[in-house]
Amino acid sequence: MFRITEKKVFNPQVKMLVVDAPDVAKKALPGQFIILRLNEQGERIPLTIADYDRSAGTVTIIFQEVGKTTKMLGELETGDYILDFVGPLGNPSHLEGFKRVCVIGGGLGCAIAYPQAKYLHNNGTHVDIIAGFRSKDLIFLEDEMAANSDNLYVVTDDGSNGNKGLVTDKLKELIEAGVKYDMVIAIGPLVMMKFVSLTTKPYNIKTVVSMNSTMIDGTGMCGGCRLTVGGETKFACVDGPEFDGHLVDFDEAMRRSGMYRDEEQKKLAGHACRLKGVVADA
Repeated sequence: MFRITEKKVFNPQVKMLVVDAPDVAKKALPGQFIILRLNEQGERIPLTIADYDRSAGTVTIIFQEVGKTTKMLGELETGDYILDFVGPLGNPSHLEGFKRVCVIGGGLGCAIAYPQAKYLHNNGTHVDIIAGFRSKDLIFLEDEMAANSDNLYVVTDDGSNGNKGLVTDKLKELIEAGVKYDMVIAIGPLVMMKFVSLTTKPYNIKTVVSMNSTMIDGTGMCGGCRLTVGGETKFACVDGPEFDGHLVDFDEAMRRSGMYRDEEQKKLAGHACRLKGVVADA
């Protein structure tokens, strides 16, 4: 059992939990993830490690309530427990040796991009962050991103924060203004990562994307997270989660990501949370 030591609500759908998990915190690195299970009957879901504190023995996760399990997770409070919290899983990001990097986060992807930017910035890399949200009401981690970057650009689809545009618009503007990036890291919706990769390809800028495919066991055995990279089958859980954005078959990945949408909606329609009773009984 893993105790929740802190909870923060960024907006009605996006929440942060700090979890007491010293064994995970001891080995966690940017780019890695955990798989959790809320109770004996629950599904296993992967969530990227948004931050970690080795001295406190805690791991931070940030998630959006989009399915049954994330909604149940969002109903937990400080002092409640998570049954399983396994990790760190996946390969850590390769972040050494870069002079200037642009880290791009789209929506919830900012929670995954933030630890990359933080690590790079703390190790002397010049970091520009481009963060994209649908509207200003959905913006989160703005202060944290500003503190861990040299330049922060926050854009919104509707312009409600005064900066209307897509992350690709800002990226192209910076590149065409003469900014030379050693690498671009893009984390967010598949369609966003696809078009970031298309934007950087003509300039031959190394581009890394984080593929958060559907996972079950996190060990490569189930095959649920498979994708095609450079014409070869890869598994996000053991080969990734980060890949060369110029080689990923995003169209295939987007088709696969929608395979279980109908089933998820059926689960949501019948959801009545009994988690706290289950946890208390345990």
